[in-house]
Amino acid sequence: MNASLRLSVSSLRAHKRRFAGTFLAVFLGVAFLAGTLVMGDTLRASFSSMFGDATAGTDAVVRSADTITTPGESQGVRQPVDTSLVRTIEKVPGVAAAAPQIQGRGQLVGTDGKPVGGQGPPTLAGNWITDSRLNPYRIAEGRAPARSGEVVVNRGAADKGGLRIGDTTTLRTPDPVEVTVVGLATFGGQDGMAQVTFTGMTRADAEKYLTARPGQAASIQVRAGPGVSQARLVSELTSVLPDGVEAITGQESARENTDMISSQFLTLFTTFLLVFSGVALLVATFSIHNTFAIVVAQRTRDNALLRALGASRRQVAGATLVEAGAVAVVASAAGLVGGLGIAAGLQALFPAIGFPFPEGGLVIGTLSLLLLPLAVGILVCLGSALLPAVRAGRTAPLAALRESAVDRSAGSRTRTVVGGACAAAALASTLVGVLVSPSLWSAGLGGVLALVAFVVLGPAASRFAVRALGAPVDRLRGVTGGLARRNALRSPKRTAATASALMIGVAVVSLFTVFGASLKATMDRTVSRSFAGDVAVSNPSFGAGGSGLSPKLAPAIARQPAVAEAVGLGRGVAKVDGSGRALTVTDPAALGRVFDLGTVRGSLDHLGTQGIAITEEEAGRQHLTVGGTARLTFTDGTTRPFTVRAVYGRSELAGDYVITRAAWAPHRTQDSDTLVAVAFRPGVDPAEGKAAVQQVAERYGNPSVQTRDEYAQSSAGGIDMMLSLVYALLALAVFIALLGIANTLTLAIHERTRELGLLRAVGQTRSQLRAMVRWESVLVAAFGTTGGLVLGAFLGWVLVEASGGASDTAFAFALPPVRLAVVALVGLAAGALAGLRPARRAARLDVLRAIAAE
Repeated sequence: MNASLRLSVSSLRAHKRRFAGTFLAVFLGVAFLAGTLVMGDTLRASFSSMFGDATAGTDAVVRSADTITTPGESQGVRQPVDTSLVRTIEKVPGVAAAAPQIQGRGQLVGTDGKPVGGQGPPTLAGNWITDSRLNPYRIAEGRAPARSGEVVVNRGAADKGGLRIGDTTTLRTPDPVEVTVVGLATFGGQDGMAQVTFTGMTRADAEKYLTARPGQAASIQVRAGPGVSQARLVSELTSVLPDGVEAITGQESARENTDMISSQFLTLFTTFLLVFSGVALLVATFSIHNTFAIVVAQRTRDNALLRALGASRRQVAGATLVEAGAVAVVASAAGLVGGLGIAAGLQALFPAIGFPFPEGGLVIGTLSLLLLPLAVGILVCLGSALLPAVRAGRTAPLAALRESAVDRSAGSRTRTVVGGACAAAALASTLVGVLVSPSLWSAGLGGVLALVAFVVLGPAASRFAVRALGAPVDRLRGVTGGLARRNALRSPKRTAATASALMIGVAVVSLFTVFGASLKATMDRTVSRSFAGDVAVSNPSFGAGGSGLSPKLAPAIARQPAVAEAVGLGRGVAKVDGSGRALTVTDPAALGRVFDLGTVRGSLDHLGTQGIAITEEEAGRQHLTVGGTARLTFTDGTTRPFTVRAVYGRSELAGDYVITRAAWAPHRTQDSDTLVAVAFRPGVDPAEGKAAVQQVAERYGNPSVQTRDEYAQSSAGGIDMMLSLVYALLALAVFIALLGIANTLTLAIHERTRELGLLRAVGQTRSQLRAMVRWESVLVAAFGTTGGLVLGAFLGWVLVEASGGASDTAFAFALPPVRLAVVALVGLAAGALAGLRPARRAARLDVLRAIAAE
């Protein structure tokens, strides 16, 4: 083994350039993985510390015990508690102070007239708690609010909105309220809690604008006296609290808040990045495998001589694995350092894009920085080199007598049979998961098997694909194009392995492109099919962002002469037969005139305070018909029977359950609408009608007024943002794939040195030689890009159809030809770029030395 180790070390020293591409592929994959893990650990630790510091003075939190969680939401809705409990709590032994915390949605308007906080992060408002130890916010500048209309704003929100102390602005609650900024605050020593905005008001203003009625609070914060532990305090409080109200320790509350941030943002964000790290490492696997396969093929005579001199198969294979291991260790170690750089760069970048990164150094855990990324990098490199090492060990001693060591391997019959079987299994699993019994798991298994089938059948497919793709090159470039095509066909297995790396990257890009286009088509179809009005008034938001629309807006618009109907859609929650469900709170009669609800059985005109309308699908699920009774349990604990007075067909915009505002009023908290749909009177000019609606909307916080088509486009606006991030992250995988193409061509040029010298000797010019190598690179990239487009479109179709079958939404499949054409052009251009350096190196070969090379 010592001899093979020395041979490996000397080979690495003599041929360092051969493994440059392998080094870069492992380095980039490990750096991205390590950076993602370190950033995730740092964010979790920072938010945990921030919440701990902010709530250090709160020893117990009293709140409603029950929550109602609707499908698709991780955070439930709690009923407020009665603020009169404060007097009861203050008499409990061990309590030093107690204060109600009133909280609701409130979005500030900046000096530029735009809402602060954008459309995504929560925009909160609440009462300013005067007890400094119970208040998680600290005054950094100015003073606390003392009179009606005065507010304190977290400093991050003020900076983003260009607000200063003394400025007057609008706070959407959702009714617009004119407020004056009298103070700036920090949260846990930071300018804010990530991008969350907070506006602190007087208690009277908070009760007036953020609650359905005075005397309600989201929770009651409690501080213990000297020597009283949090556990003892909770025990004392529990004994005096009424049914349906609970007490938890301040530590539990801080941990819940941290977990909420972790589950809603950090886990999703880091998982998103880890998926792309996995894609990058998968692409690197193909590039590394191809490098070692070529190197082993070039060393056929060397390995045969070693076998002839007495080296065992294990020693020859071990020498190859030692080289792979050495490259893996060095590249992975460098990747760990690079990961720290990526994490530090993200820490600096986040504030620049509007996401305040908590202060403090990077948190470097043993698992996140050392063990996992290092192990993954080494395993990927060794696993990729395993088959070439085994092939090297099987080299026969007589191979030393062969003149050429060029790898001319092609796809075997076994490979074709296995690939065909995978393709058949992929088709069967996909059809079952999409058409027979809709299942994301079955469809996902079919997608994975399709990917395996593409890779296994690559060598066989490359013969036909390269011939077809290279035919135009052959005609346009003459002899040069013909030679490029023959070189790409020389080793189908090598061509397929090189192209597979690019194919995976392009397939993932195409998958997200198709899925994004399908989501936009689904939204467009939903609005076109369900929305029969002329304009929509909305306050677009993602997640908990925004403040909603004032319920007074729809009646104000309806009073305009140009308007025939204006209906607002509010939102409520309740348990229906024990399961959380979202309720649409509206005027049902007007709803039927502005929205296409399909076939309606019964009547929407007289729901009153005891009637409900539901979709056909929910009626079937709950075994209800017109005249039946549905029992709804609200967050305040009351359970009421509702008579089903209408069953309608469509639910995309109207929701599955509809009740009147009068029925919801006794159970509501902070009231708001999500959408106001407007229909004009016959003969009204659309532009004039829209202008009239806009004038009314300006008095209610200036929400967006859009035509039906504009509303459909804006509803899908987040998809383009998501695709931009996906493309930026997948650029790493595509870059690694291009490194693989360039490395393969470089090694192939070394392998064909004598052949290239002979071509030059018989009259081929340097420019023709460069063009030949570049076109060979383009053909390999074209094969990978074409395969990736086909595979990505197929996987996109599978994902769209399976998602539609497994959910209540009917997804529309759409292929975006322009975007896919751009992906194809980028793939071809990238192939041309990958061939530039190998082409220059080939053109610089000395003719006589090249002819004399072995």
